[in-house]
Amino acid sequence: MKITQMSVFIENTKGRLFDLCSILGKNNINIKALTLAESHEFGIVRLVVDKAEDAVEIARKNGFIASLAHIVAIEVSDDPGGLAEVLKVLSENDLNIEYMYGFVEKASDKALMVFKFEDIDKALEVLCKNKIPVISKETLNFSKN
Repeated sequence: MKITQMSVFIENTKGRLFDLCSILGKNNINIKALTLAESHEFGIVRLVVDKAEDAVEIARKNGFIASLAHIVAIEVSDDPGGLAEVLKVLSENDLNIEYMYGFVEKASDKALMVFKFEDIDKALEVLCKNKIPVISKETLNFSKN
């Protein structure tokens, strides 16, 4: 089954991703998954949102270049080699992957996002100061018990 994804061309400047996410939030658009591919000056934000057509219209009205595309979500075994098993099938069937990103289903009312910061120490300081919970490696518990 196809899923509609929103793609947004975005300037690689401070606050621009906040602008996009803030506009979507103010318009009651829920982000389910997000990936950002960047270059020095620009990037592409790909989002799975609950109301893709509305989100694109809202983004465009606020000066963003946005479009829709279709993607497919596939369940992959959450074990070592699980992704490789799926990729093997795709490869053996001559299917090319243009890009992919994780879509994490959540078990609670909180979403988990991973960030790469230019200055990680400063980021941790700001997060702590603003009482934004930081998840530890131990909390993630990568092994199955």
